[in-house]
Amino acid sequence: MPLKPRVSRRTFVGGIATVVGYLGVKPDTELWAQRAGTGTAPLALQGGGDEYDAMAKLANNENPYGPPESVMKAMTQAFKYANRYGYPDGGIVSEIARHHGVKQENVMIGAGSGEILDVVGTTFLQDGKKVVGVEPSYTSVYQHATSIRADAIRIPLLEDYTQDIPAIIKATRTHYRDVGFVYLCNPNNPTARIVTSREVRQLLDGIPEDMPVLIDEAYHHFVDDPSYSTSIPYVLEGRPVIVARTFSKIAALAGMRLGYAVAPRELLQQMRPYSTGTINALVKWGGVAALRDTESQAQVKRITIDLRNKATTELEALGYPVIPSQTNFFMVAIRREVQPVIAEFRKKGVLVGRPFPPMTQHLRVSVGTADEMRRFMSAFREILPAT
Repeated sequence: MPLKPRVSRRTFVGGIATVVGYLGVKPDTELWAQRAGTGTAPLALQGGGDEYDAMAKLANNENPYGPPESVMKAMTQAFKYANRYGYPDGGIVSEIARHHGVKQENVMIGAGSGEILDVVGTTFLQDGKKVVGVEPSYTSVYQHATSIRADAIRIPLLEDYTQDIPAIIKATRTHYRDVGFVYLCNPNNPTARIVTSREVRQLLDGIPEDMPVLIDEAYHHFVDDPSYSTSIPYVLEGRPVIVARTFSKIAALAGMRLGYAVAPRELLQQMRPYSTGTINALVKWGGVAALRDTESQAQVKRITIDLRNKATTELEALGYPVIPSQTNFFMVAIRREVQPVIAEFRKKGVLVGRPFPPMTQHLRVSVGTADEMRRFMSAFREILPAT
């Protein structure tokens, strides 16, 4: 049975919005990065909710179905703690530790994985240190480096849009004294391509053994390629690996802001002083329920992959190549600059991803509901002729 969005504005969202405001939740830059095809303010800040609700939202790689009933129930019950500081947190850290087979001392939670990435940057990019990673990738890491007067060594992708592991190793070894950490987004955003298990080991074995490596697994849950695996076992080996995860994608809690790091105790001890602790009561309880509700996540994965494969097959039949995807989004080559095309989609009520330099002729599209994907394909045929 097809999934339908589970959240009604008449039931839960109004209360959530009010409480989240009081509890200090902040959207990260990627969440609100969708622009109106110009340089203007994000759509969500320009008008009322009705305009936003009417859009097909394929810009920010969200779960379009909303949290499952188990998570909604847990968050609703946690409303009684909205007026408290020292409230029970549902055991979120212990549940994450149990889920991954690590100790609680190996877990640090944050307001979305975006905070985890920022904390890693603040911790390891002091004294002019640099981050090594590919471009394009998740730009928040590089933007944060710039904001704290650090810098990045950016490695171009290979011709097949995969990450150039030998080049990352070479750059890290060459600039060893100046590098604070290595960043690996796996699967990569925006290209949706994986780094294989063999390549991750090649990287870790090829760089100095004390070099921290931040591995961003925000889209881990959507991968079905057997050559991929999580890097959390390296934490158990004692390697200086920091794995970042989020509840914003498959768990459908993007607006609630919860993420975490799994890393050796020694690295987390360095990171904890820079964590803000601004995580609200509701999402802690919701996060516990989300980790336990594996059935709902498996259903979302299955439907997402089916809709992704259907859309990409249709696009390629129209003559537009699509980069092979292992996530809940994909990139299609449209052979023209994407910025004006993004604006054309918005005019037709469809929000799509922003430009990702230097790949400015590739359009990133999130996988939405079946109806949203139909609206996307209809708009695509009107905006871009078959080749």
